[in-house]
Amino acid sequence: MDQEQYFDVAIIGAGPGGYVAAIKAAQRGKKVALIEKEYLGGTCLNCGCIPTKTLIANAQVVEKLSKASSYGIQIGSIEIDYGKMKERKDTVIKNIRKSLEGLLKSNGISIFMGAAKFVDPKTLKISGEKPLFVKAHAMIIASGSTTLDSKAFPCDHKNILNSTSILEMKELPKTLTVIGGGYIGCEFASLYAELGVKVTIVEALDRIIAAQGPTLSDFLTKTFKKKGIAIKTGVTISSIDSREKGVMLHLADGSTIESDKVLVSIGRKLVTEGLDLQKAGIALTSKGMIDVNEKMETSVPGIYAIGDVTGKAMLAHVASHQGIVAAANATGGEAYMHYHAVPAVIFTLPEIAMVGMTLEEALQKGLPAKLGVFPFQALGKAQATLDTEGFAQIVVHQKTGEILGAQVAGHEASSLIAQMAMAIHNELTLECVIDTIHAHPTMSEAWLEAALLANDTPIHFPPKIKKGP
Repeated sequence: MDQEQYFDVAIIGAGPGGYVAAIKAAQRGKKVALIEKEYLGGTCLNCGCIPTKTLIANAQVVEKLSKASSYGIQIGSIEIDYGKMKERKDTVIKNIRKSLEGLLKSNGISIFMGAAKFVDPKTLKISGEKPLFVKAHAMIIASGSTTLDSKAFPCDHKNILNSTSILEMKELPKTLTVIGGGYIGCEFASLYAELGVKVTIVEALDRIIAAQGPTLSDFLTKTFKKKGIAIKTGVTISSIDSREKGVMLHLADGSTIESDKVLVSIGRKLVTEGLDLQKAGIALTSKGMIDVNEKMETSVPGIYAIGDVTGKAMLAHVASHQGIVAAANATGGEAYMHYHAVPAVIFTLPEIAMVGMTLEEALQKGLPAKLGVFPFQALGKAQATLDTEGFAQIVVHQKTGEILGAQVAGHEASSLIAQMAMAIHNELTLECVIDTIHAHPTMSEAWLEAALLANDTPIHFPPKIKKGP
């Protein structure tokens, strides 16, 4: 007979949502079980955020070295050993995974490696090396998402790759075609272009990163073209042929693209199959998501869901915050999720980050919004470090001065966006930013200058010329 173990909280999935929820529940004095069928850290650590950003860090070094002469530094030719880059990436993952395991154990969390499925709302069957049943007062589903592989573009993981299998390449191809111009596709395109690969992006929509609005899309398109990345938008693929030495794409307009490798980056699918959710009484929405309220509760008392499976925002940091909220509520507390100030980053070179509403979104909602935009070209720190490409902009309510949104493109965008996320979350106004002393010389001064421009009181930018009657 299979063994039974009893817990206060059982969590399915040890990604950035699940393991954070486990730690939060343990901190509240509860006995916690964390179940993972593959690797601790989930997609983010093992085949998402961390490995891609590790490789991008390599590309940033290459980018900086390529500009060495502009700093008065002469170097020889740059040689790239991609095999060693991959080894470094793998080492980073292993080290973080090991540290994560130690962190979980230090919090007294019981880790079970195996696939979980519901027997009833309070019981899970774990299929692993030692099959057992886990019973818990509260359950948290954090099963995440995986790559969406299309039947039209079947991945052979040799020449036709997805965002997971491309990370296992040991040599750089000479040419790469990226199918899908969303943020994942653009990150990979930027990475490999910087490493000397000839990259082409094929996107069915009329622009890349369309979800981020026209301003950021136009900026990235212009930047990519300067770097030699070919972009084909508004086109679809009729067929794809994988050959022994390369891939041929046939486009609907009759043209073809030949490349050594193809990356299929057309989205992700939620992982709910195999969980036997129906035995817990959980029904999926028409889009395959688990419906939750602001406390991350499902329709079944005592069962919560967090992360990608909720369809709220497929971002690791959102999953982590949802995990904190769910764990608090699952252990007798009271917490609520708010999504009006969720920052997002696209780790292209240069970086792009955003939070809150774009100007277009604010105007569509009928808000009297306006924009303050400050170019990095006019920033002292950017001039000093040769990082003048980009801008920071603030979307503001014209009557109240409340900050509604912010977007930044360029050097340190991933770090800069935090200031605006805090401002929007706390409903701060332009005056709050203007009255805050910003250190000089720093990139963060761009927010002060953008706020001053939105307030029509610029300091380091020419004032608007007022037209006569």
